[in-house]
Amino acid sequence: MRNVTVLTGGVGGAKLLAGLCALEPAPNVTAIVNTGDDFRHLGLAISPDIDTLLYVLSGQDHRTQGWGRQNESWSFMAALQSLNGPDWFALGDGDLALHVMRTARLAGGDTLSAITADFARAWGIRARILPMSDDRVATMVETDQGRFEFQDYFVAHRCMPVATAIRFEGAVTARAATDTITAIAGADAILIAPSNPYLSIDPILAVPAIRAALLARKVPVVAISPIVGGEAVKGPTGKLMREFGVPVSAGAVASHYGAILDGMLIDRGDAGAPLDIAHATEDTLMRDLADKKRVAAAALALAERLR
Repeated sequence: MRNVTVLTGGVGGAKLLAGLCALEPAPNVTAIVNTGDDFRHLGLAISPDIDTLLYVLSGQDHRTQGWGRQNESWSFMAALQSLNGPDWFALGDGDLALHVMRTARLAGGDTLSAITADFARAWGIRARILPMSDDRVATMVETDQGRFEFQDYFVAHRCMPVATAIRFEGAVTARAATDTITAIAGADAILIAPSNPYLSIDPILAVPAIRAALLARKVPVVAISPIVGGEAVKGPTGKLMREFGVPVSAGAVASHYGAILDGMLIDRGDAGAPLDIAHATEDTLMRDLADKKRVAAAALALAERLR
């Protein structure tokens, strides 16, 4: 398969993209990235999921921490704390360069798509990284403690409030970013990364033109389950599913995606669970590059089988 388009967000999605890009021969990979997490902090435009992907694909990511850059320094945060500034969202010194450049260019009239493409090119990234939209879409989490912007819920409150609903402000009128629709229409396979279905993938699907393009697809859409052995590998996926009264299972994730999905790659530990969709099994934990390549290859093999 030459052209592969991936809906992605978060660390799990970045790992899958790294595996795809490392395959031999490497396919032409396009990532459509969640921007519902994007927000302004200290006047800076921050795009956490895009930045995670940029760091991972350029080899600059912090491998054990799971976010940010390796060999980061923290002089800015120390100075901020000395002024009693808002230190709940950590910004490393190197990380600031992305945010400052992005903010300046947005103020000058450039789109997030163009800025992201230039960052990727500067760091020698082969994959094409597309924001889901250049328009503002904000993930809002309704909870038993009130309504929170995503980063407030995720970072400041550590996902502790009980979620009751998730909304995507601006999604109804948001336009799909340039090239996202052609990336879907021209793909030989479309993958949904093992990202949080509610917080990372749903914002992408909430953009009307992207959802319509996926429903009109002519090639298989295969999701990699974020559930391993009946639990989420990382983050609040399992917590959210329980709060929404949904079983923490690959089958529940498949049902959530509904008509958009043709098949699912599930972990071997979930092989006995009910799943009313075409599927294949693999060890889906991605600990190192060999794991990432194996999972990516297995997902493509399932997509090829379903063609």
